Amino acid sequence: MQHHTRRKPRITLCEGDYERLSNIAAAFLQRSPDIAESLSEEIDRARIVCDKALDDAVVRMGSRVTYTVDGAQAKTVTLVYPGDADIEQGRISVTTPVGTALIGLKVGQSSGFAARTGKVHDLTVVEVMQAGEAVVAR
Repeated sequence: MQHHTRRKPRITLCEGDYERLSNIAAAFLQRSPDIAESLSEEIDRARIVCDKALDDAVVRMGSRVTYTVDGAQAKTVTLVYPGDADIEQGRISVTTPVGTALIGLKVGQSSGFAARTGKVHDLTVVEVMQAGEAVVAR
């Protein structure tokens, strides 16, 4: 089934996240090809920069992110690797549809993503926090 979503925005990843996420996508190929494909598509279109050069306004692994979906009430989560996910603690895995949509986006950027039901939603990053620093959409 082909999803027709609008063109995705440019995203940026740091080298460290790119390498780990590439390994995760490869690891998911056998047990969850949909997750592997979705994650691979995101990282394949990303601009890769050295870890220190990544703008603090960009969602990276470990970022605390406030976002909206389809203009609904904002949610705040921390983006984590699959083994660290705990929805009760607000830690969502990068392998979830929302997590995959968030990675590499900057404050103010929006991206379409398909939920597991197949319905396409529009996600917008409102705020990104890296270890205590907040970058808010202006």
